[in-house]
Amino acid sequence: MATEAAEEVPVPAAVAEAAATTGAEKQPHKLERKWAFWFDNQSKPKQGAAWGITLRKVYTFDTVEEFWCLYDQIFKPSKLPGNADFHLFKAGIEPKWEDPECANGGKWTVLSNPSNRRTNFENMWLETLMALIGEQFDDSDEICGVVASVRQRQDKLALWTKTATNEAAQMGIGRKWKEIIDINDKITYSFHDDSRRERSVKRYNV
Repeated sequence: MATEAAEEVPVPAAVAEAAATTGAEKQPHKLERKWAFWFDNQSKPKQGAAWGITLRKVYTFDTVEEFWCLYDQIFKPSKLPGNADFHLFKAGIEPKWEDPECANGGKWTVLSNPSNRRTNFENMWLETLMALIGEQFDDSDEICGVVASVRQRQDKLALWTKTATNEAAQMGIGRKWKEIIDINDKITYSFHDDSRRERSVKRYNV
């Protein structure tokens, strides 16, 4: 289904200015590619509204200094209202099934630990962000981005990838992700196509 391009909304002026000028006195540390933060507040969806209608791009960045400024000020899961999502995706890719880079992909999913929910979840989110912008995955070209979903009962992270049928790449990414976020529990991979068809199928697990 075709969707309109997401409208970009500004971050608070003070934060945007700080992100843009951080490191201005020094040489900023450039990332290998540009990344974009997105926000989706689903706490008060309009009846009958299409999925993604509340999805907004917030800020695109390409330096380490901008990342830390944005993360410290805004993009921590503990700052999210209930039933909301943060996304970090490569610039040019929208966090939607319909995006050409995501259409044939899927996602690895990790649930937060209920016994230490928010601290555990925030640590996994930050470790994942740093791994993505630091290009720590061998198959980094296969990765689209990551989604942090804050929910009333249990939070979750989803690492979106590009080619779901490339089992070797997905298994490598899944194993590396478990190592990065330091978990021993089994995690599962699902195809976006199965989700579109409302089929609950776990294709791979590590």
